[in-house]
Amino acid sequence: MAEQEKVILHGMWASPYAKRVELALNFKGIPYEYVEEDLRNKSELLLKYNPVHKKVPVLVHNGKAIAESMVILQYIDETWKDAPNLLPNDSYRRAQARFWCSFIQDQVINYLFNHINACFSCFHKVNGGISICMKIKINSNSCLKTKSLVKKSAHLS
Repeated sequence: MAEQEKVILHGMWASPYAKRVELALNFKGIPYEYVEEDLRNKSELLLKYNPVHKKVPVLVHNGKAIAESMVILQYIDETWKDAPNLLPNDSYRRAQARFWCSFIQDQVINYLFNHINACFSCFHKVNGGISICMKIKINSNSCLKTKSLVKKSAHLS
């Protein structure tokens, strides 16, 4: 990939926002480098490229950073015009597609993030085994369910 056409996507495996950008890049056949970010330990590059929100996704094209998935999708569609379009050419159909994108964003994805916060605790050693605790919180206030799985280590005699 020539430096002038270098595309880097900073994402995180569980981010639906980063996945939507990955889908668009793959759909349009745009070669890119993927950088997996640890959002608990944010890289200096992520903080440099997205100093406002400090979140993924961030697309870096020719050394210039673009943040926010919907903005990135518009940028991709406007920059790589030869590839298949992400939105229809007809203005009415494009407006309808934008409506449904907005609806899915507001009603589905935001609902999941606002009402279900899956929180995975660290691994703890318990009695020679590993305990994995998972807490699912609703509205980040009350814990509905806590599961503790304990796997005892096998001891050879």
